[in-house]
Amino acid sequence: MFEVSTVTVHGQQTAVGSAGPFTLVVDRPADAGGGGLGFNGGQLLYLAVAGCVSNDLFREAEGFGVSLSRVMVTVRGDFAGDPAVSQEITYDVEIEGDASAERLEELVAHVDRITEIPNSLRLGTAVRLGSVQAS
Repeated sequence: MFEVSTVTVHGQQTAVGSAGPFTLVVDRPADAGGGGLGFNGGQLLYLAVAGCVSNDLFREAEGFGVSLSRVMVTVRGDFAGDPAVSQEITYDVEIEGDASAERLEELVAHVDRITEIPNSLRLGTAVRLGSVQAS
């Protein structure tokens, strides 16, 4: 089970997001009323896709007998509607390793089929509000 949280910095909209010992800054752009000091939610969603694909490429490479030296995943998308929802998300992969281009492309295709975050989005994982503690 994963658990992550955000907590606002006193008196600000800016928040610190954490997962165990890891942290990052969460904010809205300054032109949207935030402080412009960190990732917004849409960027974090798309970063989750990129991070998952990158991590899975390295994890799965071993089974393919491949050693990777460089991976770059670029994710693109946008939000539209009211309420705003993500439109189609696309990603590109640049990959280098000690295998032929064909073998590296096979690895990328394999990862695209099994990668957890993109598949969670593709299959429409439910998101529910749990509890609210107001004071």
